[in-house]
Amino acid sequence: MDNISLLGCGTWGSALAQILAENGHNVLAWHYKEKAVSYMTSSRKHPNLNGFQFHKNINFDSNLDNLVANTKCIVIAVPSHSVRQTMAKVSNQLSNDTIIVNVSKGIENDSLKTMSEVICEITSKDLSKIVTLYGPSHAEEVIAKHPTTLVSASTSNTSASYVQKIFSSSQLRVYTNKDIYGVELGGSLKNVIAIATGICDGIGFGDNTKAALLTRGIAEITHLGVTMGANADTFNGLSGVGDLIATCLSKHSRNRFVGEEIGKGKKLKEILNQMDMVAEGVKTTKSVYDLSKKHQIDMPICEGVYDILFNDKDPKSKVIELMTRDLKDEKKNIK
Repeated sequence: MDNISLLGCGTWGSALAQILAENGHNVLAWHYKEKAVSYMTSSRKHPNLNGFQFHKNINFDSNLDNLVANTKCIVIAVPSHSVRQTMAKVSNQLSNDTIIVNVSKGIENDSLKTMSEVICEITSKDLSKIVTLYGPSHAEEVIAKHPTTLVSASTSNTSASYVQKIFSSSQLRVYTNKDIYGVELGGSLKNVIAIATGICDGIGFGDNTKAALLTRGIAEITHLGVTMGANADTFNGLSGVGDLIATCLSKHSRNRFVGEEIGKGKKLKEILNQMDMVAEGVKTTKSVYDLSKKHQIDMPICEGVYDILFNDKDPKSKVIELMTRDLKDEKKNIK
């Protein structure tokens, strides 16, 4: 039984805390609002997870200083744009042996760094002590104990195996992978394709369109990932094709929801103002667009999403533009 800290009490972080507690670990979870801490402590409920009750092994705190003392492992479950700020507040108190598990999906704007790179920079920790835990997983299904698979990625087999062990259960099967960079890119970029899928759902297109987006979307993700040094096989795995399918097709997907509302004619600002939870793909779209320009890679779907979100391009016109590009060989790089 280990003492494990969780930074971020969103739906996914809370579902993972529940898994750890049910596996016999003591979990101390942080939320930045004292009001939220009081509510979850007294009610043992989560405001965005109907019928869910926190395990007795989970406690809550709004003081970050209390989260880093006497903990073997810290799980980072805040939105990706908050990872840098949050880690900066605790970096000086981390021991050299503490394992950091990142479950936040995204590419930081401007720096264009993955979350493990941001954590390394802020904490000065060796990459071998950082693990990325990604895969096709919706919190609503995990708390309902639906069979789910994840991948624990780290340059260190020891760190990856430790995370695999503490999270694995009869309902959650965790694999390991040494390609942490590829796992992060796959798990983050698929959110952009999910927005594209939602846009097409909102317009009223059908399965043919979704199949095209998923297939050509994974091709774009793989092309960028391999160019940036990732292993191509990683994108055929859980954080690539697996996460892409779950996010693009699910009613639980926030990113697909954002796209669907845009496809129905709503503006991005209006949609985000009405959401309680964060759709990571919106900010990631900016980073992916910048990465494609930096590495001189043609990513027509991701660029199309960027134009719709940030240049106010008409979704239907953008689809026609994508469909009427120069004809290509399927197997060649998208250039």
